[in-house]
Amino acid sequence: MEADVTDGPSGRLYVVSTPIGNMGDFSFRAVEVLQSVALVLAEDTRHTRHLLDRYAIAGPVSAYHEHNEARATPALIARLRGGDSLALVSDAGTPLLSDPGARLVRAAIDAGIEVVPVPGASALLAALVASGLDAARFTFFGFLPRKGKDRSEALAELAALRHTALLYEAPSRVAATLGDLEQAGGGARAAVVAREMTKQFEEVRRGTVAELRAYYDALPPRGEVVLVVGGAPVVVPDEGEARRRARELRAAGLTARDVAARLVSELGVARNAAYRMAQEDE
Repeated sequence: MEADVTDGPSGRLYVVSTPIGNMGDFSFRAVEVLQSVALVLAEDTRHTRHLLDRYAIAGPVSAYHEHNEARATPALIARLRGGDSLALVSDAGTPLLSDPGARLVRAAIDAGIEVVPVPGASALLAALVASGLDAARFTFFGFLPRKGKDRSEALAELAALRHTALLYEAPSRVAATLGDLEQAGGGARAAVVAREMTKQFEEVRRGTVAELRAYYDALPPRGEVVLVVGGAPVVVPDEGEARRRARELRAAGLTARDVAARLVSELGVARNAAYRMAQEDE
């Protein structure tokens, strides 16, 4: 009987961070791992090939991105189960953070395959530690939805957040996103716009949301941008005022969900209490 190749030890899936600008941030361990694996999975093979050539990493590279991950994942899991170790990289930084890879990592875990992180550069962590804002607890939002209800809900959540928030944004949309956050009641919040982290024109600009919105309205930024927004101050809302505001908003035709979101963002009402007030007298 022919042996089943999956009976032997499985390979490992390495999730490898790559530099986001400064090549000195590529670790010795990352180079060793990429030299040792059977295949490197890259978001853009041409981009990654330049990086590998610089470090004399000659192994094969295959494309793995949002357009082919569903189709490619089963065959990659089969290779891992057959004993090959693979490395997943993104164009820059740490895979899975607003980059492809979550499907493969989840499939590997479900198949009992070891997933090994090889840490390194990350724009969001670089921005956080340079921001001067509280790093004890934070929420990463990735890229906010561009429009509609999903964007409104994300902005309401961000405006109500009591701890630091981080998000990625296209440079052309920085002022608009800061303006939306200002409209949601967050204009006085401490904020940082960190751009081109680790690169030649790295810049960390600090101010309030409203101040930074005004600055970037006049001078749109260039390059890759991370927004860091300080947590909302703790406010003890006046319950009578909150109930009056809820009645006004209901009379204006807002849904209970939207009323609750406004109570949270405008008056700092706790979310559960806001939903209760939003549904009173309906």
